[in-house]
Amino acid sequence: MAVSTIPHFKNDDGVDKIAIGVKEFMCCGASEPHDHPHVFLDMGEDGQIVCPYCSTLFAHKPGLAANASEPQGCLVSA
Repeated sequence: MAVSTIPHFKNDDGVDKIAIGVKEFMCCGASEPHDHPHVFLDMGEDGQIVCPYCSTLFAHKPGLAANASEPQGCLVSA
């Protein structure tokens, strides 16, 4: 059985836009205890999506790895 891990991203610095290398992910808002409900977001055909909880704009950047972001440090480590 294949195991799929959906990356979780956070916005501790409160930036307006975060570039990521995936189109399906979870937004957590910020690190605990300032997080919001972890919401699954799927850009689909689009290249960007806004989180309905924290209003962060996530933009797909194909050259980035699935665990990378611009600015750096937005991936939530397990």
